[in-house]
Amino acid sequence: MKTTKTIIALSIGLSFHAFAQEKALVNTSQSKFVKLHGADMTAVQWTQGFWADRFKVCRETMVPQLWKIYTDPNLSHSFRNFEIAAGLEPGNFKGPSFHDGDFYKTFEAVASLYAATKDPKLDGLMDKTIGVIAKAQRADGYIYTKAIIEQKQQGEGKMFADRLSFEAYNFGHLMTAACVHYRATGKTTMLDVAKKAADFLITFYNAATPEQSRNAICPAHYMGLSELYRTTHDEKYLTLVKHLIAIKGATEGTDDNQDRIPFLKQTKVMGHAVRANYLYAGVADVYAETGDEALLAQLHAMWDDVTQHKMYVTGGCGALYDGVSPDGTSYKPDEVQKIHQAYGRDYQLPNFTAHNETCANIGNVLWNWRMLQITGEAKYADIVELALYNSVLSGINLKGDKFLYTNPLAYSDALPFKQRWEKDRQAYISKSNCCPPNAVRTVAEVSQYAYSLSDAGVFFNLYGGNKFQTAIKGGQLRLTQTTDYPWNGKISITLEEAPKEAVSLFFRIPGWCSNAGLVVNGKKETVKLASGSYAELRRAWKSGDKIELTLDMPVKLIESNPLVEETRNQVAVKRGPVVYCVESIDLPQGKTIFDVAIGVKNNFKPSLLTIENSPIMSLQGDAVLVDNSDWSKKLYREVSAEAPKTIPVRLVPYYAWGNRGHGDMSVWLPLVR
Repeated sequence: MKTTKTIIALSIGLSFHAFAQEKALVNTSQSKFVKLHGADMTAVQWTQGFWADRFKVCRETMVPQLWKIYTDPNLSHSFRNFEIAAGLEPGNFKGPSFHDGDFYKTFEAVASLYAATKDPKLDGLMDKTIGVIAKAQRADGYIYTKAIIEQKQQGEGKMFADRLSFEAYNFGHLMTAACVHYRATGKTTMLDVAKKAADFLITFYNAATPEQSRNAICPAHYMGLSELYRTTHDEKYLTLVKHLIAIKGATEGTDDNQDRIPFLKQTKVMGHAVRANYLYAGVADVYAETGDEALLAQLHAMWDDVTQHKMYVTGGCGALYDGVSPDGTSYKPDEVQKIHQAYGRDYQLPNFTAHNETCANIGNVLWNWRMLQITGEAKYADIVELALYNSVLSGINLKGDKFLYTNPLAYSDALPFKQRWEKDRQAYISKSNCCPPNAVRTVAEVSQYAYSLSDAGVFFNLYGGNKFQTAIKGGQLRLTQTTDYPWNGKISITLEEAPKEAVSLFFRIPGWCSNAGLVVNGKKETVKLASGSYAELRRAWKSGDKIELTLDMPVKLIESNPLVEETRNQVAVKRGPVVYCVESIDLPQGKTIFDVAIGVKNNFKPSLLTIENSPIMSLQGDAVLVDNSDWSKKLYREVSAEAPKTIPVRLVPYYAWGNRGHGDMSVWLPLVR
């Protein structure tokens, strides 16, 4: 009987066969165990509204600014490391061990932007960059600039010897970026580099010791290898990632890295939130190709744990900067381990000290997007939307040139301690700049989440003004979507071309929407419009058909499970998919975020506001004034019996906080009944 390692070794000798250019960002069109797959990267063009505005900022500011940073040797030194490794420049490696991965994410953002714009300058820029990366790569496929530079300067160096090194993580982002570049340009230059790197991993893991095998934190390479398999159709890459999941936890590791016990034996989500979400996304990729029911059952268990116990109202993940693992999945349940940037215990969701690294929130999107493709269930699209509009976009300012590493749900200068990470967005986060390129590539690629395809037809996942064109069963489908979503719940679709045969259009009725309406060519449809599901309209469509979907968007007060002690008897304000917050700048003179509460009966109304040339829907109304006087040198005091007064207040979307100068902010506010 052949072992996994034997299969991997044999697969190295397989010839690379021809492959067709498939253009979806996450290409599951040939995956056997998915219900949905993505459209081509060029299928959606943003035309107006929210995402058109964000994409314009991405094109004009985010990507150019990020590229400038990562190619400036005096700032990030990231690309300079490749030039040194390639022998084109003198010098030493500088930066964190994940610096290569940061650059690959930046490159991916450029490739995604090129897919949408076909700007020849971007194409030429990528060509020159690939030449340097390819020259830096060793003949055996190994590419990690830190080790390559040290090897050239000091002689032979060790590979995958440091448990805390990000070598495999870097490899993974290389593979993902290469697949995106190939789908955007049709060129195989970057893909050739990625294939050589993946082939090196196959050889390495075939001979690796158990200790070396687990030296692979933050498993971006699971997603990267899966996408490389889908692009090349070469089974050896899928075989490797299956092997990596099987051996994860085979030797005692850490709860921090989710490898203390085997994946299938884990009962709770714990550890570093970015690593956890990347792991779950990678496992979902493997299920999509193999149909391994044990993997899917485990993904469902992990998803339930996150969404029912550990996820913030914004879709943020990873409550604690420094945590511990005194219980949960462990060979030694009496041993306490320190966990960095971690999922906490159930219901442990602090606000002022909330970590919520932007990368973890993006990982939540990556994981739920894959779960949506596997199952076709709208609840996963709901979380993709929740995180995108709130805890992902909060990581980047409205101008597109400054970023947050963490995304707390409250901030105040009154706190008598300095937190580890800055709460004002920065152009370059010197402690760790991994989140900015991740955020920028995500904004560049949001169009890929807008629609999904199946044999039955088209699924509408995210709403926004766009033109959409795709090949489906029976022919071509072209449509125009017009909407001011998420500020307005009215979505208009005009069909411009459709197959002669019947095609289904599936409209997502978000879980937050309790009242929806659907009209076709002026006639109300009687199809069931259930919250948290897709409503199907099936017919033979013709050019000129008009569909109007209306999603009711009242202002809602959200409360948490009472076991979340930090938010007990408090509420968050939400309208549609957008979570709101109060900032000190929007309060009357002399009042702070600690002076206001929200009444069950309130008069909040939508009101347009412009911040940094970006249209924002604020909420204006009255808040209850809380007696917050005379707390000097007091920890406790008697509650005042005075009748509360009201003051005018304005709430802004959480993602837009901190764009009008430094100030206090809070999502959760006391509830007055």
